Formats: sequence, structure tokens, C-alpha cells
Amino acid sequence: MTAMPPAEITVPQRLRELPRTELADEIETLVVQKFKAVLLMAESEDLPVDISYFDLGLTSLRLTEIRQSLEQLLDLSINVNVLFNEPTVNHLVDHLADALSAPSIR
Repeated sequence: MTAMPPAEITVPQRLRELPRTELADEIETLVVQKFKAVLLMAESEDLPVDISYFDLGLTSLRLTEIRQSLEQLLDLSINVNVLFNEPTVNHLVDHLADALSAPSIR
């Protein structure tokens, strides 16, 4: 009998195991990468995390693309209100860290 290979750990599973501060740092890295890609920024450029997405030049259509990408990557639902009520990367990171650190209902 051969042993089954260990199951791949998904990004959400890995993130949920991190302490809250490390979780926020990891999520910020992922979110900043998504925003930089959509905004056509170089990896070396700094993305201001406390300025409105819209002041950075992001459109609601592009923001929807980022939201869908993050939902798929993190395996969670992101309420549109979170994106439009306080539209900064910092706010989004805090929201996602809270969502991932909450006990899973599944």
C-alpha cells in the first residue's frame, strides 16, 4: 500500500494559520501586488496604502477585477461596500485580515 501524498495547502489555509500581524502583512503584500498590476506600476514603485483607490487612478471596473481576483485567491466573499465606503488599501487589508482570522463557518 502506498501512502497518499500530503494535500496541498491552499493560500487561505496557510494565511489562516498565521498570527494576526503576520496575516495582515501577507495580505498587504498580495493586495499591493494586485493593485500595482492593475495600475501598471513597476514592482519597485511605492503604492500609497492610505490614499483612495480612485485618487490613484483606479476605476470601479478595475476595482471589481481586483475584488474578484482576491475573492478567488483568498476563498472568501468581499462585500462591495467595503471597497467603496473606505476605499484605501489599508482598509481593505484590515477587512481581509479580519475575515481570514475569524473562525471558519464551514
